[in-house]
Amino acid sequence: MKKILIIEDDEAIRSELQKLLTNSGYEAQITDTFSNVKEQIEKIKPDLILLDINLPELNGEVILKEIRKESDIPVVMVTSRTSEVDEVLSMSYGADDFITKPYNPTVLLLRIQNIFKRMIRTGERQMYNGLEVNFSKSTISDGQTEIRLTKNEMIVFSFLLTNRGKIVTRDDLMTDLWNNDEYINDNALTVNISRLRNKLAEIGYEGAIETRKGQGYILL
Repeated sequence: MKKILIIEDDEAIRSELQKLLTNSGYEAQITDTFSNVKEQIEKIKPDLILLDINLPELNGEVILKEIRKESDIPVVMVTSRTSEVDEVLSMSYGADDFITKPYNPTVLLLRIQNIFKRMIRTGERQMYNGLEVNFSKSTISDGQTEIRLTKNEMIVFSFLLTNRGKIVTRDDLMTDLWNNDEYINDNALTVNISRLRNKLAEIGYEGAIETRKGQGYILL
């Protein structure tokens, strides 16, 4: 479960964000003190930070600059201002995205999901149930046996891994493949999922991808 730290001084918004993220399958943590934000980040070790620009003790952009001195953790800047200056500065300081209040919950969740998706696809390795997934080589290994995935199989697996524990529909997978400039029809998707299951079974992970009848697929 991905851990998201909410750094927001408005208690109502903070609570609303925590509820939204928790209901969407994330571990949402909050902070209500802002004098030692850097230390809290180091202690909590979040996978992503939602960072308000207007904080009572330290400007969010100053905190972002401090974070970037030591870490490339994804940061989404949140502000009630509509000035483009804030967005330009935030992105120049290393923010991964920027959203204004009042935010659209669906849009915010999609942006967070896309950041995690990019992390998987641009990162070289990630662990899944003791398996090492190497995205640059398109391989999955248990340390002894290595299986190689085709490009489309890896796109499907990456999307399932990003949404691990959640039901993913066939439409979701088709859309993701289209977003990666990979044309694939419904029959081809079925073939790719079948091949991916067979390859996972080769290294003892038969049943890792479960079909939920009438709903879609879930990576266990």
